[in-house]
Amino acid sequence: MLATGFPYQGGFVRLVGPQGIFKPMQIRRYPLSITTTSQGPYQDAFEPEGKYLLYSYRGSDPNHHENRGLRDAMRDRIPLIYFHSTVPGHYLAVWPVFIIHDNPGQLMFTVAVDDPFQLGRSADDADEEIRRGYVTRLVRQRIHQRTFRDRVLMAYREQCAICRLRHTSLLDAAHIVADSSPEGEPVVSNGLSLCKLHHAAYDRLYFSVRPDYRVEVRPEIMEERDGPMLLHGLQNIHEIKIQVPTRVRDQPDPRLLGIRHDVFMSERESRGA
Repeated sequence: MLATGFPYQGGFVRLVGPQGIFKPMQIRRYPLSITTTSQGPYQDAFEPEGKYLLYSYRGSDPNHHENRGLRDAMRDRIPLIYFHSTVPGHYLAVWPVFIIHDNPGQLMFTVAVDDPFQLGRSADDADEEIRRGYVTRLVRQRIHQRTFRDRVLMAYREQCAICRLRHTSLLDAAHIVADSSPEGEPVVSNGLSLCKLHHAAYDRLYFSVRPDYRVEVRPEIMEERDGPMLLHGLQNIHEIKIQVPTRVRDQPDPRLLGIRHDVFMSERESRGA
């Protein structure tokens, strides 16, 4: 869809191209979109405080026509589309974004995301910098969450590690150690691909995954009598071994599983189980 584009005057206007800074032939002057690829040659990144995105020049020549196009868009306050590739073939689209600064010495442009409902406001909008910084930080968080989910699900071949459900709309990337913790980095080895039922149960410590990759269900859950959902969804997963990614570096980190399992055991003890 992105490469094919949308119909326009008997043809199609593409949204992205093989290069990061893209101007379709139907547009005379300004680029339409900029793209960060998951395995590209450029070092696009958010500033340490997350306020803005630093976007790399095309090549090392500040006067390359694509770099000049972004400079023109900055001067004339032209909104662009930003595509961020989370994994190969998957993109998160953000609109509108604006080029707000040019740094030839670092071969970088500074990019800010804005609120689409604020388009058309005057150039001397006093709240613009504060608003754009806030919106950009929210987008940065959304990109990180989406990237974590897409990479975890891809590593687990888009199936639940416990029940092997393959409907991606019903799958989540569960953190082993919460992202609010210093240990909780958004990397695949700190994640589990779980269906929504098992994700909710995992977050509520109904069960744990031990460092040996086996599931341990709380004793009181094992003793309950309810219906087929409890039986098949929770009780029957006790002591099963979860499915793990093929690549060793993507497999759940036993140390992190141990940290999470200690929390699970403390909860059991507090309940007297």
